[in-house]
Amino acid sequence: MHQEREPAVVVDGLRKTYGEKVAVDEISLNVYEGEIFGILGPNGAGKSTTVESIAGLRVGDRGRIRVHGIDPWTDRAALTEVLGVQLQEAKLQQKITVQEALELWSAFYPDPEPWAPLAERLGLGAHLRQRFENLSGGQQQRLSIALALIGRPRVVVLDELTTGLDPRARREVWDLVRDVRDRGVTVLLVTHSMEEAQLLCDRIAIVDAGRIRALDTPAGLIDAASAATITTFETSVAIDLASLRDLDGVTAARSENGTVTVEGAEGVALAVVEVLRTQGVAPQRLRVAAGSLDAAYLDLTETDTDVRQEALR
Repeated sequence: MHQEREPAVVVDGLRKTYGEKVAVDEISLNVYEGEIFGILGPNGAGKSTTVESIAGLRVGDRGRIRVHGIDPWTDRAALTEVLGVQLQEAKLQQKITVQEALELWSAFYPDPEPWAPLAERLGLGAHLRQRFENLSGGQQQRLSIALALIGRPRVVVLDELTTGLDPRARREVWDLVRDVRDRGVTVLLVTHSMEEAQLLCDRIAIVDAGRIRALDTPAGLIDAASAATITTFETSVAIDLASLRDLDGVTAARSENGTVTVEGAEGVALAVVEVLRTQGVAPQRLRVAAGSLDAAYLDLTETDTDVRQEALR
């Protein structure tokens, strides 16, 4: 699929240090045209440093970045023609109104998005005369998103885009991001929200300690996790948990208050049912669920760092 598309963003061997602290350690990735690419990771993992380097706001100590062929470290002027950025901690002058900010940003581009419909879509239509200092955190976040999109960018960086938004506003912003992607814009999404990443992203890079620990589709990350499927059932008789733990692909089996939970690879549920049959146990309320991105994320970020680094070599 990706062979048919050109990479919109290329990161090759990016390294960035602050004194003795290594923030980004040889990260390489391609983000393809028209995809929503997520970056997940704990605080201090190097996510923001990576996207700020892509946006030309930081210069790497080593490596190479291109955004539609443009070097963001040496040609910021050309970069602003193709890249829009919404950063987590972006702040505007306190006295500027919403409308003034939208009009000012519109003036920076030869063919801007009409700001009034964009403001309405983001729930800012009733706040055009409000000063930035009087906006709620969620409203400031929406304005930041609008300013990132107003120049009709080919690539947009969204860093924690739904922070401070209520559930309804969050869903509306997600719909907007999908619309932007459907118009051919490449979206680079930095988030802590597993739900957001799983619902929106075509592919996800999980970053920890400055390195990419895994890069795949949400489904691919879940399938590769130790709990790709979770089987639960109730029983009133004793279960031989050891026989379940010994099954190929099972990573955990436990019983609590009459409910048995078995975690493991795809297809484990059928093996569990067969073992129960041989034990003469009829499971009740049997449920089989796909593993979650949360579990995959914890799998990758809680494993011993030295072991993970060795596996990546």
